[in-house]
Amino acid sequence: MADAERGGRPAEGFGATAVGPAGHRRRMVRLGLWLIAAILAARQMAVVLGSPRGERLTDLETWVGPHGVLHVEGSLYDSTLFTGTPFGGLVLKPLTRSAEQTLGWGWTFGTLLLVVALGLVAARALPAGRRASPFAAPVAISLLMLSLPVRNTLWLGQTSIIPVLLVLLGCFAVRGERASGVLAGLAAALQPTLLLFAPLLWCTGRRRAAESAGATFAAATALAWAAMPQDSLTYWVHHVAGTGLGGAADALANQSLHGALLRLGLSGPPEIALFLALGAAVAVLGVRRAVRYARDGQLLLAVAVTGCTAIVVAPTAWQHQLLWVLLAVVGRAGTRASDRFVWPVAVVLVMTLPARMMLPDVPALHPLRDNVILLAALAAATSVPFLSRTSPLHDRPVPTSYAPAVPARSGRVPLRPVLRRVLTRPNLFLELLLIRVTYAAYQQVRLAAAGGSNSAGRARAEEHGEQILAIERFLHLDIEHAVNHAVVKTGWLREFFDFYYTSFHFGIPLTVLGVLYWRRPVDYRWARSTLGLTTLLALVGFWLYPLAPPRLMPDLGVVDTVHGVQDFARPDYGTLTALTNQYAAMPSLHFGWSLWCGLVIAIVAPRAWMKALGLLHPLFTVCAIVATGNHWVLDAVGGAAVVAAGFALVYVFQGPRARPAGAARRTDDEERRVPVER
Repeated sequence: MADAERGGRPAEGFGATAVGPAGHRRRMVRLGLWLIAAILAARQMAVVLGSPRGERLTDLETWVGPHGVLHVEGSLYDSTLFTGTPFGGLVLKPLTRSAEQTLGWGWTFGTLLLVVALGLVAARALPAGRRASPFAAPVAISLLMLSLPVRNTLWLGQTSIIPVLLVLLGCFAVRGERASGVLAGLAAALQPTLLLFAPLLWCTGRRRAAESAGATFAAATALAWAAMPQDSLTYWVHHVAGTGLGGAADALANQSLHGALLRLGLSGPPEIALFLALGAAVAVLGVRRAVRYARDGQLLLAVAVTGCTAIVVAPTAWQHQLLWVLLAVVGRAGTRASDRFVWPVAVVLVMTLPARMMLPDVPALHPLRDNVILLAALAAATSVPFLSRTSPLHDRPVPTSYAPAVPARSGRVPLRPVLRRVLTRPNLFLELLLIRVTYAAYQQVRLAAAGGSNSAGRARAEEHGEQILAIERFLHLDIEHAVNHAVVKTGWLREFFDFYYTSFHFGIPLTVLGVLYWRRPVDYRWARSTLGLTTLLALVGFWLYPLAPPRLMPDLGVVDTVHGVQDFARPDYGTLTALTNQYAAMPSLHFGWSLWCGLVIAIVAPRAWMKALGLLHPLFTVCAIVATGNHWVLDAVGGAAVVAAGFALVYVFQGPRARPAGAARRTDDEERRVPVER
């Protein structure tokens, strides 16, 4: 299997080096990637070892600590804290004394070495060409270090890297079918559902390896039965291959099909019957797909699909056991070049970010958010249409259409645009995913920006508020108090501005993006890029210059018409202080996003009345943010500045907005026409 996987590239490709300037750049890039991998590894080790003793390596302490499970004379599973197989306990028991002596540095460093070895083997298994192969190993190790399963393994002191490494070594490193089968059998003895690799080996013509895997699994399990009969009975019979060990089977950390069915409210015999039926169907379909990809020469993908199938059909699949999903990133899906990023980006995001960042906190979406890794594993095992290597689209997808390059526009600005202007509609799923993740990151950065609810941050934000007020007084712009009190005295006006402030901040930008995506995809890319850069620049402002809005200035007397009366006697005053950073006011993204909407509508709308209506939105918004006491006038100026900078950066990077010839409504075919430069 290993020889077949590597047969498609030159033998010297894995470590080949080029000569000349191009070779020097490639060496520098490779060195930089290895440096990133080393930094990530050092950071993970520092995070684990820098934590208090009682909070790190908790599973390892539970097993091999002075009073750990492996020291007791009774059953390993009396406390349900040990989640391994009896064979795993048999292997770990001799290590208890050495583990006690090196419970911190030794175990963590050893786990990191296993992760590095796993990344090297996975990179060697990639069917990459000569140009990409030198970068495969550091990229693979970096992704592993960032992944939730590896971080969870390091934090808990688990051993879940070992079964994955054993399987990959058996498939891509060792020679001889029997040795390969022995390693797969040992992996199954540690994680029983990995016995699915036996039918994969059998169906791909490696029958000796399949027989060796089954025999090794049986021998290891029998050895554990002979040495620990009571523990084996408890694990295999009472807990049905580990169900209920390490936590409740319906816990969110259990990303198996069984756990998902329990979380959906099913229980008892109906749930068991449904789980067995669905599990059998997934196992058959997953192994059949893996066999097809193995025969196609995509052996690493076949291994990943089989591992994902094992996750789905396992009674329990805890977070540290989900590394197989990350390996599925090697599959190629999508016929268009722009669609090739959808699957790998989705997998990387799912495996590196918390589920709450993937989907919003909406009750209707909780079943999806709670099972997002399971859904990724299920998709890889059963439904993602990975391309065959025999398909002409595997190596040559439908190319993306670009606008012609723009010549230099000024002798003082000799830069040519470094980013080509795409003329085709982007993938909707990828856009929604990136928008959601970007917004979640924006929320986190905004909350973490300097000037939170602590006393020092409050004092700094109020000091900046005094600075802004002084500047406005000098410029005769200090109208916040007068406008606010005039609106408070007019009931209908106060209700209107409160409603406008709270209702249109997100709705209108999303609507503009949606209409552009559907009707004007070329303009969508241009507008989306400007909005992203605008928001990024605003985050820098939030971080560097925390600012108390008028409603949070104790002596100004501005009434908070939206959030209610503020209790300035409390250090954490403000009704939303615990939820978000109330001092992220400069620049005002309320006004910035509204100005972006107005400008985009004014530029792309075909009718004059549409342009005028679009420009009314920033006018109403600036009135609302001042009238409700949520922003200074200069905050709006700052918002306008970051919007202007966002448009300017897109112009510098990409040139003028590309505009295909044709009517306002453009299809993908129309987008491929020769563009008219603006």
